Amino acid sequence: MKRVIDTSEAPAAVGAYSQGVTDGSLLFTAGQIPLTPDGDLLDEEDIAVQTRQCLENVKAILEEEGVTMQDVLKVTVYLDDMDDFDAMNEAYGEYFRDNPPARSAVEAGALPKDVDVEIEAIATQRD
Repeated sequence: MKRVIDTSEAPAAVGAYSQGVTDGSLLFTAGQIPLTPDGDLLDEEDIAVQTRQCLENVKAILEEEGVTMQDVLKVTVYLDDMDDFDAMNEAYGEYFRDNPPARSAVEAGALPKDVDVEIEAIATQRD
């Protein structure tokens, strides 16, 4: 059965979506932009800072359910400009040093609030 995940450790959903959902087996996060839980948009920061904030948001959603970044199976990264890939990839690698998940990186025409990166994840839940 679907259950909504909500944590104050990640930015609140600002539309008709949930921070994350789970069926008890798989956990899906909504796309996370570089917005702090306090509502500060880091759109003027470099891509590495923006990437880290997106992943901190993903991590907080996972942790609400007792899931870690090591449980992530698949990540999708949306970039405003593919020229940012190398810098994003370096920051991203800080979160997935061993046994990284499958990943897609896509250049998007535009992202919410004109940020440079948005990241979503799918994780498995431990028994």
